[in-house]
Parts: sequence; C-alpha cells; structure tokens
Amino acid sequence: MAHLHFWITVIFLFAVTQCSNARRHFMDVNSDVKDESNDLSCVFNVRSFGAVGDGYTDDTRAFHSAWKAACSVESGTLLVPSDGVFTITSTIFSGPCKPETVFQVDGVLMPPDGPECWPETDSKQQWLVFYKLNGMTLTGKGTIEGNGEKWWNLPCKPHRGPNGSTLPGPCDSPALIRFFMSYNLRVRDLRIENSPQFHFKFDGCENVQIEGISINSPALSPNTDGIHVENTKSVFISNSFISNGDDCISIGPGCSMVEIDNVTCGPSHGISIGSLGVHNSQACVSNITVRNTVIRNSDNGVRIKTWQGGIGSVSEIIFDNIFMENVRNCIIVDQYYCLTKDCMNQSTAVYVSNVLYSNIKGTYDVRSPPIHFACSDSIPCTNITMAEVELLPHEGELVDDPFCWNAYGVQETLIIPPISCLQDGAPEALQDSINFGC
Repeated sequence: MAHLHFWITVIFLFAVTQCSNARRHFMDVNSDVKDESNDLSCVFNVRSFGAVGDGYTDDTRAFHSAWKAACSVESGTLLVPSDGVFTITSTIFSGPCKPETVFQVDGVLMPPDGPECWPETDSKQQWLVFYKLNGMTLTGKGTIEGNGEKWWNLPCKPHRGPNGSTLPGPCDSPALIRFFMSYNLRVRDLRIENSPQFHFKFDGCENVQIEGISINSPALSPNTDGIHVENTKSVFISNSFISNGDDCISIGPGCSMVEIDNVTCGPSHGISIGSLGVHNSQACVSNITVRNTVIRNSDNGVRIKTWQGGIGSVSEIIFDNIFMENVRNCIIVDQYYCLTKDCMNQSTAVYVSNVLYSNIKGTYDVRSPPIHFACSDSIPCTNITMAEVELLPHEGELVDDPFCWNAYGVQETLIIPPISCLQDGAPEALQDSINFGC
C-alpha cells in the first residue's frame, strides 16, 4: 500500500508539473493571449491515478488524488473517462481551488450498491459533496448512477415494511450530490438517475446555473427530489428534464432570485416552494419565477407548502406559461402541511403574498380540485393574481368547485374552472405590525 501511495504521489507531481510547464510555454509563445482558453486546461484522468473502473473496485483514493491535482492548477479538469464504471464511497471534494475547476463525468460514476455495502464509517446523509468552491463546473456526457433501489426498499420507508407498513427506526439515506457553501457554480449536460434520496442539493450557495441535465428515478421512489435548494441565492435552472418520485424542484427556506425556465417535470410531485416553517422555524423566500414549463402525470403542479406555527414570508412569486397534463392539484397553496394526522392548530404562519398565476393551461386529474388555496386561519394569503388560467379534466366530469380558505386576490380574466371563492381586496384583520422577520 505504501508503494502504491508513493507512485500516486509521483504521478500527481509529474502531472501538475507538466501542466504548469505547458501553460508557461504557451504564454511565453503567445504573450498577447489571456490565460482563459480551453487549450490551457489541464486534464487529470482518474485512471492515471490508479482508478480501475470495473464497477466493483473502490476507486475513492484515485479520485482524491486526481481532485487534488485538478484543484491545484487553473482550469484543472478531473476526468472520469467514458471507458469505465467507477465506484467511490462518500467523498468531500473541498476547496478552495484555483479558478475554473471542472469535474467531468464522461463514463459512469456510482456509489456502493445499497446500505449493506455502505462503509460503516461513511456518512449516510450524503455521497458526493462539493464544499467551499468558487467557479466550479460539474459536467460531462456520462451518467451519475445512484444505486438507490435498495435504499428505497428499506422497511422504514413509506409503505415498504411488511404488508405495506412503515416501520420505525433510523432511515437515513444519502443525497446523491450536494453543493455546500459554494459560489459561481455551473452544472450542465449530465444524466443523473436513481438517487437514494435527493438527486441534487444546494445549501448556502450563490450564483448557480443548471442547464441541460436529465434526472430520472421511478415515480414511486421515496424522497427523491430532483433539485433542492435552500439558503441559496441567484439560481437559474433551464432546459432540463426531471422524472422522479418526489418534488421535481423544491425551494426551501432562505432562497431568493430563483428562476426556472423551460423545464419538463413528470412523473413527480411538481414544483414546490417548501415545505417551510417546520418546528416553528423562520422561513424567508422571495423573487421566485417559474416559466415556460411542462408538468405531466404528477401529484401536484405548482405548490406552496408551509407548516403551521412557522414565521416569515413567501413573496414576489411568478408562475407563468405553464402547461399541465393529467396533474392532480395543479395550483395549490397548503398552509396546513403535515406528514401525520396529529399536527396541532397554531396561531402563527408563514405569510404568503404577491403570487401571480398567469397563462397556466392544460388538464387535471379529477380526484382533486385543480385549484386549492388553504391559507392560515391567523394570517391570510394576500395579493394573489390569476390571469389566463384554463384547466380542464383529463378524464371525467369538470370539477367546478376550487377550494379557498382565507385567500385574497384578483382575477384579471375569466378563470376555468371558475374560482368564486377567492376574496376581493385585502383582509381587514391583517396586522401591519406583524413581524415576519424577513
């Protein structure tokens, strides 16, 4: 083992030196060219650091060494080549790194196959973690395979125990890819599938661009959110396809300036803001835009969900130009979100205001009303605007009784189905002095 470590160190030093020498030579010959060209990138193939790529061998050490090399030079690329299936255990790829680091997956990259193969000493909360990075890109023509099926079938998962029961006990499952406390990130062109839990999780990040990705897991895979963001600002998600067993995209507390454009979801649980305010916590979410999006065969369409007892606000939300096909609960605000039947009524709530639903058309599953505004008893939803909303049954009779509770707003056009329960104007009882904390 010591002999192997020695040669990996030699390879690392040689590769970094060759890359640095090549860059210096290029700049000497081309002194008028800025050091920004792709020709100057240094590629560190994990096979050069000892990775086997047979789908069984633990290649974690080789990835650590390749990352260290790529991180130490400008425009360094860790390459997962197309000719292998690489298995690594739970790993943190941390910075800071030199500018423009790239993690490129052209082959298949995957974790151990299920909880029984998971090392005892590894975290069961997460698998690939990118930490304290600035200006990194995750890309490639390959696949990140989550091997999630054995995690989904744990008896503690919903209805996976004997006779469809849900057994108590520890039920941790790893998020597949997590970015934490990182900035100026790009994720593009990858295929990600079968995560044990969330496929992507962004926490404490800023300026995130996600484009051209494909996420795929079975419709009944539990808790497999496609993309989850929390405590993250300036996010742009575009031109992507997501099919999974939970929220297509979920937006948690502490998020602002999130734009979702030209995304296709389904089957899934739709696009959700929340859940927010759990355990009487504060949640602040603002300036969220979802547009030019398709949602198919999903349990929800566009949803805002909050727990009773929370504080904070959800405001400046736009849902525009969205097509629904066979969607249950197409438009829903649920301020009584609860995972059990024993949640108590509480007197505080996250304040929902300034929400626009525009040009939302398509078909709904008649098992539920297509429009559902269940706002808090104590703090109503205000400034809801609806325009050009036309939702018809996918099959069966028209459900013409949308549900509203303590919801105030305006209908700028005729709405189908009619929504007479949305109250005009503003509530008299709303207290200007309420401290939402945002």
